Amino acid sequence: MQRPAGKRGALLGSLILVVMQPWTVILGILFGTLFAIAFGLAVTLGIFWLLQGEHPRMSAELPELGRAVAMFTVLATCAGFSFYGSLRRVKWRFLAQLALACGIWLVGLYYWPDS
Repeated sequence: MQRPAGKRGALLGSLILVVMQPWTVILGILFGTLFAIAFGLAVTLGIFWLLQGEHPRMSAELPELGRAVAMFTVLATCAGFSFYGSLRRVKWRFLAQLALACGIWLVGLYYWPDS
């Protein structure tokens, strides 16, 4: 199956190169970063849960770690939809990007110190 060279890609043998816009690249980096944070927090939550019997102080951290895992998992999901939408140029991509921006703003408000 061959694809003609054009605005969205070029054909080199059987390899299709998709030309990505700068915003799509930024969304991809953001998606990877948020996924890594969510995964790292989830692993930390699992380790704390396993060790809470031996170290009772760790059980006090479980609720906050659970909230952080939930927040960053939702952000990573929004970033994934934003990246996919931007890559495929679907109509709903702006809604996904708006959800991502609102999510980042809300997480920032949650973690911003009160002064």
